[in-house]
Amino acid sequence: NLKQPHCAPFIFLRLIQFPPPPLKGGITVTMEDLKCLDAGKYLNDVIIDFYLKYLIQNASAAISERSHIFSSFFYKQLTRRDNASEGGSSDSCQRQRRHQRVKTWTRHVDIFNKDFLFVPVNQEAHWYLVVICFPGLDEPQLEDWVGAAQEPDETKECKSSNDPAETLESLDPSVSMDAETGRAFRKSVWGYTAAIRHCLVFCFLYRYLQSEWEVRRGSSRDFGPDQLKSSHCQVPLQDNSSDCGLYLLQYVECFLKDPVVHFDLPLQLRKWFSRQVVRQKRDEIRNLILNLYRCLPGFEYDVRQRAIFRSHAPKLERIENAILILMILISQVKKSFQENSYFLKPMCS
Repeated sequence: NLKQPHCAPFIFLRLIQFPPPPLKGGITVTMEDLKCLDAGKYLNDVIIDFYLKYLIQNASAAISERSHIFSSFFYKQLTRRDNASEGGSSDSCQRQRRHQRVKTWTRHVDIFNKDFLFVPVNQEAHWYLVVICFPGLDEPQLEDWVGAAQEPDETKECKSSNDPAETLESLDPSVSMDAETGRAFRKSVWGYTAAIRHCLVFCFLYRYLQSEWEVRRGSSRDFGPDQLKSSHCQVPLQDNSSDCGLYLLQYVECFLKDPVVHFDLPLQLRKWFSRQVVRQKRDEIRNLILNLYRCLPGFEYDVRQRAIFRSHAPKLERIENAILILMILISQVKKSFQENSYFLKPMCS
């Protein structure tokens, strides 16, 4: 009976909650989620949301205050099919109904005061990222920015003079751009072309922003393609069918570390990071989760033993993590038998 705690599969064993209590909005990571980090596996929504929360919480205050990251469930909830009981088929009714589903998701944040909105999207078992830049601006502005590749006294344009105030950018690890025609194309065959799929995503987000503006600001504003310029960014691409989630996370990580300041579309970010960085990402996230587990109250660990493992990293660190996972399972088995000790009692004659 799976309803009994002692019979629950140990793969569902809870490892960590991040951010930990008493902070709200914590993501619970289980042993099952950890298995998604094995080579060749697709990252699930838990790992995506966990690492995105970790990134925004560890970003500099100047960047985190300017950014908002939506849950991986946001776009799915926004675009789910209407129930039969939901009435009204006009475009306006549908737009308002979709917004109603996710209205409370931003009740504590005004997204139009943010510079960057990150929207993870999963379609047809494929992860990609949409970044909405400057959603609250009416017209281009100039601002001083000190980035990693510029001198402190140097002034740069935050927007290209030919572009609208806002941009909506798609970072898809499976889509490239033809330099001559400007058309997006996909390196592998899918049910929809990339251009059609992204166009639909942009359309849903245009309408969401319009409804959110009406609720937040109490006035009407058009967020169509003429006002919110869309583009497919030229970014590092995956070379397999399973690493799309890792690329999504790396896009966000790079953006938060050094935000884009030039917005000549399409953005030229092909050399943003190397493929080797993504190849190490699975081990990096796994180590992060297990290190957070080690920091939990009551966890007993030999610090000297850890120092020895660290001195022979990274191969021995993987062995150490494997041992730790085994220790977690063994301790859970012991706890289960202690809580249900009647299994160990001899039957009366």
